[in-house]
Amino acid sequence: MLFFYENTSTPKKQFINFASNEQLLYSDQAITPIPLNNIFNKSKATLGNKLFHDPRLSKNNTVACASCHSLFTAGVDRTAVSVGINGGMGNMNAPTVFNSRYNFRQFWDGRASDLEEQVSGPIHNAVEMGSNWLEIIPRLKADKYYVDSFAQIYNNEITAKNITNAIAEFERSLTTPNSLFDQYLRGNKQALSKEALLGYRKFVDYGCISCHQGVNVGSNMFQKLGIVEDYYTSLNERKNDFGRYNITKNKADKYVFKVPSLRNIAVTPPYFHDGSIASLSEAIDIMGYYQLGKKLTGNDIKHLQSFLESLTGEWQGSTLK
Repeated sequence: MLFFYENTSTPKKQFINFASNEQLLYSDQAITPIPLNNIFNKSKATLGNKLFHDPRLSKNNTVACASCHSLFTAGVDRTAVSVGINGGMGNMNAPTVFNSRYNFRQFWDGRASDLEEQVSGPIHNAVEMGSNWLEIIPRLKADKYYVDSFAQIYNNEITAKNITNAIAEFERSLTTPNSLFDQYLRGNKQALSKEALLGYRKFVDYGCISCHQGVNVGSNMFQKLGIVEDYYTSLNERKNDFGRYNITKNKADKYVFKVPSLRNIAVTPPYFHDGSIASLSEAIDIMGYYQLGKKLTGNDIKHLQSFLESLTGEWQGSTLK
């Protein structure tokens, strides 16, 4: 069975009536709503769901994809870095799996071009799951459910390609439409509070939207952490802070990361690539200074946070918490 995207027209420019009663013209084209109807192969996603939650994909049968990306905590584990096999600690904050289908690349450094490639990363990472296909495939072949499911869906044996495809298809099913802001974009001008509307105006006017736009409100470009002000010094930088540089070895890519999505940001703490920032308000304050060169006021932070909270969407009919 297939589910199809809704056919939505291109958003038009609209006037937003703010608390000051002024009429300001903004284009809603920079951010588009998450489609209400998703597209994915249900049979593959059902199989992928089981694999996503199966710890047998790890070396010692203790860690599953869901261990770091729980669907009950907004697709993250809400820790600075995740715990892998044998209690090993990662060095990057686990991003949410929700809406990952809209990322232009995967991982903070963008080293994976798609979800299938991303799936293989944690499985082979010595700290995370520490396994390999030569160990995993025989385990799955010993399970009748997997043997029957792969035969029915893929018409051949259990393979690494089909395993990653099934998990990726499940991840493509994990979208969170119908946030308050999406309702606003679709025409319900009462969906946002006064503070959220002010926050949206500041989000545009201050330049946040230059990096955080599109359907995922981010995750469609790379950007340096510390554009206006230096975020790092030689005293506090670490290899995992080098971002794209670790992949390309191009000095221009030092401290460059994939811009994170702001979808569901209010329920996916802690923040930044290393999970070093606990609160959303602090993350907003830091971004304002280092990325925009602005010293945000208390009201600025309050309004921007209210707008970001309006980006929390729904999964299976309920708002993420």
